[in-house]
Amino acid sequence: MKIMVTGAKGQLGRDVMIQLATTGHQYQGVDQDDFDLTDQAAVFDYVNNYRPEIVIHCAAYTAVDKAETEKERCYAVNVNGTAYLAQACQTINAKLLYISSDYVFDGSGDTPFEIDSQPAPINYYGLTKYQGELEVQKHLDRFFIVRASWIFGNHGHNFVKTILNLAKKQPEIRVVNDQVGSPTYAYDLAKLILDLVVTDKYGIYHVTNEGFCSWYQFATEIINLSGCPTKIIPITSQDYPTPAVRPKNSRLSKNSLIQAGFSLLPHYRDALTRYLKQEVSKNS
Repeated sequence: MKIMVTGAKGQLGRDVMIQLATTGHQYQGVDQDDFDLTDQAAVFDYVNNYRPEIVIHCAAYTAVDKAETEKERCYAVNVNGTAYLAQACQTINAKLLYISSDYVFDGSGDTPFEIDSQPAPINYYGLTKYQGELEVQKHLDRFFIVRASWIFGNHGHNFVKTILNLAKKQPEIRVVNDQVGSPTYAYDLAKLILDLVVTDKYGIYHVTNEGFCSWYQFATEIINLSGCPTKIIPITSQDYPTPAVRPKNSRLSKNSLIQAGFSLLPHYRDALTRYLKQEVSKNS
């Protein structure tokens, strides 16, 4: 198969590229240096020249808090850029896999959201990710929408690295304890993405590592596994106001994955252990 990966230098995109290198697929990674995703002509030219059979769309505007004030830029990348890519895929009959987010939901209740639960974003980033989903569905029949949450990986910035860096400088770290979801290891997510795109099992999927926790619980496990003496103190979302409101319930049901016959990702504790070992070996 001939595969194109957008956002190839990003946290998830880099893991997708690394795992593609172990397959027999022909592939090409692209990033903002290759073409401007918000320029329709540039998107069409690149896709028509390369003519991939599959596009894995990892590129996105992901600065959740900045999105509240940089709305035009966020919309241009997440909505317009996705629409242009979907239209380009339509012209060459390519499949598209779009990475979406738990932030398409409002976070109400305490049960996992199903793939057909009604999206109701409560921040601007989440709104644009949902609008991106709609663009994909409007232009294509052969698509995969993968909603993931709390992604961490060995490339780029993420919550795990933030906690570990803070632990080097501070004896205590305050972390919210009333937002619950599932951490997702980019390495595991990338493997599932590559298993998914070669099939014709189109539709929406929720893909995270197994298990639920709050950010406080996740931070505590990061500290415990890394052997740091830093103390993690639970606080409420009200104690730590941010420009973008976060959903309190980010639990995602994996029923669609099970029904389609895919294996569930390992538990997030297993993923975190593997991630930390990788970081240690990388820095030693």
